[in-house]
Amino acid sequence: MGEDEDAPRRPIASRSSSWAIGTSAWLARTGVTPNGISLLSILFAGIGAALILLTSHPIAMVCAAISVQLRLVCNLLDGMVAIEGGKKTKSGPLYNEFPDRIADSLLLVAAGYACGFAWLGWLAALLAALTAYIRVFGGAVGLPQDFSGIMAKQRRMAVLTAGLVAQSIETLISASNWSLILASAIIAAGSLITCITRTITLARSLERL
Repeated sequence: MGEDEDAPRRPIASRSSSWAIGTSAWLARTGVTPNGISLLSILFAGIGAALILLTSHPIAMVCAAISVQLRLVCNLLDGMVAIEGGKKTKSGPLYNEFPDRIADSLLLVAAGYACGFAWLGWLAALLAALTAYIRVFGGAVGLPQDFSGIMAKQRRMAVLTAGLVAQSIETLISASNWSLILASAIIAAGSLITCITRTITLARSLERL
């Protein structure tokens, strides 16, 4: 991530936590780049997606949930290293957005295939990408980027994490995949609502210009 200090940033409470501040400060003193951290998020998402797709073992589901959270940690630290650590780059905005879309798609599509409803995973991934498109489009026409909505990135990943943990428990007692089905459906429906609310807000803001 390489945005300017006055560029819009997603509101994240953990950004002010001591562990995040300490870790980002340490990373900033090393040769690690914020763009490299952004790319690392794809690796964690890929690991999580592979675990979801290749096995239904309870431990694998828990490890996949951990991978989802590590992806989010990367998304948090790349911006902190770029801005607070003074290592922002001109290509930062590209690395800020593209890896997120790839990571979202890997995890959500994998969850869809794993629960037996591939179309649901693809739908969730498409709608997740559209929420980001609407946000970035708002910024492109001169408006503040809108990070609001009931299924922004952190909430999507929170639902997926909960679904994976629940699936690990469900697998112990049944061969069903209701936990992943429900998580995927919630993410798709919530992302659709988020697209609608962000579009309405965007339209109203443009009319006030």
